[in-house]
Amino acid sequence: MEYFNIFTHIVLVMSLGWYLITNLQWYSYKIERVIFKHHKLNWHIIYFVMPFVMYYFLPSLYFLIYFYALYLPILILWNMKLDKPLVLTSRVQRFLAILLFVTFSISLLCFVSENCKTSGLFIPLFIAYMVSFSLERIFFISFKHRAKKRLQSIPDLKIIAITASYGKTSIKNYLYQILKTKFHAYKTPRSVNTLAGLVLDVNRDLPDNADIYIAEAGARMPGDIEEISNFLKQDYAILGQVGEQHIEYFKTLDNIIHTKMEILKSPKMIKAFVHESVPILDYKKVVKFPNNLNITMSNLDGIWFDIEIDGKQEHFHAPILGSFNAVNLTACILMAKELGMSIDQIKIALDKIKPVEHRLQKIEAGGKIIIDDSFNGNFEGMLEAVNLCSEYKGRKVIITPGLVESTDETNILLAKEIDKHFDFVILTGSLNTHLFSDNIDKEKQFILKDKSKMEETLAEQTRAGDLILFANDAPNFI
Repeated sequence: MEYFNIFTHIVLVMSLGWYLITNLQWYSYKIERVIFKHHKLNWHIIYFVMPFVMYYFLPSLYFLIYFYALYLPILILWNMKLDKPLVLTSRVQRFLAILLFVTFSISLLCFVSENCKTSGLFIPLFIAYMVSFSLERIFFISFKHRAKKRLQSIPDLKIIAITASYGKTSIKNYLYQILKTKFHAYKTPRSVNTLAGLVLDVNRDLPDNADIYIAEAGARMPGDIEEISNFLKQDYAILGQVGEQHIEYFKTLDNIIHTKMEILKSPKMIKAFVHESVPILDYKKVVKFPNNLNITMSNLDGIWFDIEIDGKQEHFHAPILGSFNAVNLTACILMAKELGMSIDQIKIALDKIKPVEHRLQKIEAGGKIIIDDSFNGNFEGMLEAVNLCSEYKGRKVIITPGLVESTDETNILLAKEIDKHFDFVILTGSLNTHLFSDNIDKEKQFILKDKSKMEETLAEQTRAGDLILFANDAPNFI
């Protein structure tokens, strides 16, 4: 029985460790965010707090029944239903290996210590977290130093850093598609935009023969982008539209603006293109955009727009959706021209440009028109998607959890616009369900509590001829 109790103790600690590291991975390994910014605090109670309470207060036999009959099955089921499960990176593997070693070592002490149980859960988790955190800091300093040397070793490499409250990933992808027609350009993958992600990208994937490195810079607190600027020492910068995205982290719009402006602190800065929403004084190295932008048409076939360049009105077309993308493309056009591309070369590249996956991406399947805007999580972008889809003459369906990291007032405004233009609304997640339910006609709303049943729900609730908008697909831990 003693051996079985030790085995149970090890499995319990590893289960708690698995839950902890999963949450840490979701929240960029910031323990304070896991504790204070988590969107599903009831998960902490069920999967972390309750096992502690049961372990220390239940008699041994009752705890074994609770652990094997209830806790372990629901933890496994919870893990299986996650749409963003734990990725077993080297960092995660190191944490789990350290935790297993520490837990096994402490379990051995149970043979000689009567206080084993009172120190058997918290201490191994605490030690594993602290040792893992210290090791990762040491590794990161080494990786960062190596990445800096790598950037310096690539001859004539031009670095472009891009940040914004929203749209930075789109700007990065559009700029890359334009520049690659003339240069050997490389961009950071997916939505990689943290210092750690950039360091890994430079060390592992940046080609030795790259002419241009396009890097996205994100932030959750003041100083994040300055760290990235000090690392990249970018030659050029694009500072896109700034708004109240992630307001819960920055508290005020001023804090957001000042943090985004850290992109201008590179000692090698040649020129920066800054959106007019940023209150910055005139500098020789700073160019404001969009410059006399005139959107002539925006529909489900693309956007047509004019901008003034060198005193001349130039006409552009791009087969991507959303009039707001004309603003993003203006920054890309100005940057491409700065790097030596002609207006004609830019126009040819724009005509062939492809939409960014999951950002107003148009797909036709099974007689239905699908607008995949699942990676768009800001109010202006979602409102644009709603207005764009409102032009469709057939039945319109939207699937959305609403806005994350935003205010109730903004979500209510969005809900009212959705109610005005859509015939059927599928609400996902629980974060904003109460707000949307109160502001959307009850007869045309459907609450999807389990996202694993999405395909089944769409088969039942939609039909050929429908337009289906996926608006902001937040993971189910949100």
